[in-house]
Amino acid sequence: MLVILALFLPLVLLPIAGYAVQATLLATRAALLQAAAARAAEDGAQAIDVAAFRAKGALRLDPTRARLAAAASFAEQDRPAQLDRVEIGSTTVTVVAHDQVPLGFGGFLSAGSVRLAASATARFTAGFTGAGG
Repeated sequence: MLVILALFLPLVLLPIAGYAVQATLLATRAALLQAAAARAAEDGAQAIDVAAFRAKGALRLDPTRARLAAAASFAEQDRPAQLDRVEIGSTTVTVVAHDQVPLGFGGFLSAGSVRLAASATARFTAGFTGAGG
């Protein structure tokens, strides 16, 4: 009986340990992807249309600069991931991205890869109203 237990116990415990390791790695990768998307959205939301603000006092985003800033920030933060789209509103920037992560035990179990996705939206608002105000 002990021989059978000694032979079958690793068959049960090894896959569970492998799953725990892989789940931890995927959760970490998903958190990094989400952080990169959030940072890219925040960086894009800082690209205000200076000409419109100076001419009319209108506080809005410069769509071209915001898109470029978000894309550059995302590429710097997370090189292996793919930027799907950057949506620019008058005061918001939304970044949507994904990453195809190969599973560590994919070759052994023919599991392949997992697609992780992240999206983040940042909005800018007027915060400084003047000195002493």
